[in-house]
Amino acid sequence: MSGLDEILNIIETQQKHDEDRIISSAKTRAGEIQAEADEKAQKAYDDYMKKAEAQHERDFENACSSADAAAKRKILAEKVGMIDSVIENVVRKLKALPDDQYFGLMERLVKMHIRQGDGLIFFGKNDLKRIPADFENNINQLAEKAGGTVRISPDPADISDGFILKYGLVSENCSFYAMIEAEKDEVRDTAARALFGQVM
Repeated sequence: MSGLDEILNIIETQQKHDEDRIISSAKTRAGEIQAEADEKAQKAYDDYMKKAEAQHERDFENACSSADAAAKRKILAEKVGMIDSVIENVVRKLKALPDDQYFGLMERLVKMHIRQGDGLIFFGKNDLKRIPADFENNINQLAEKAGGTVRISPDPADISDGFILKYGLVSENCSFYAMIEAEKDEVRDTAARALFGQVM
């Protein structure tokens, strides 16, 4: 073998050695890169699954809370409806009382609202027609004890039940719905206790 061939052989051997080293290094680096990529991919997957699971739990909790709130609103609406129905029935029964009982109730209400001075009491058109003969005398006896008088107005008020008691510019609306509205919370609480054993 000539000297040139030997040099070429050494170069070729060195080149082969360098190629093997480069390829081996490249394979090692490729393996490292692949491992890093796999690790990052696994971490990204795990993070995604963790977030997805947390979001799923939040969505589930929100859905449960929403369903629970909707159910409570529906129950409350039903209770309010039942209470309003009871109040309607009470008003209907009061309006249907016989004249003596109805105006006996009116006397008790007048007694609660009477004051000093000259009062004027207004009834609705239908009630004005059925006032008992002794009613005005009875309420005037109550008025005298309070230091005043009460007259029944011949003009009907725009109410279907109860009365309006007027002292000058001050008037007290004692129609059933006006009294219920004025004491709405107390009336509903009383009805709730009677119906459900608890306050709304």
